[in-house]
Amino acid sequence: MVKELEKRFEVKGYDLEWKKIKEDLKAMKEVTLEEGEKNIVLRTECRGDAGKIFQSVGVAIPPTLRFEN
Repeated sequence: MVKELEKRFEVKGYDLEWKKIKEDLKAMKEVTLEEGEKNIVLRTECRGDAGKIFQSVGVAIPPTLRFEN
């Protein structure tokens, strides 16, 4: 899996360090607030290279704010 990720980073022209990748992804948090029958989910900002990591693997960054039933 690591080799595949490194290949994807290379295709995008990113030179990312694994220690920083782990720190940036670990810094992303979600908090769920229960409001009656609905939940409000808040996500922290993307830090450092988190956006590049999501882009490299073709996954959308979760929205900063979303409502769930």
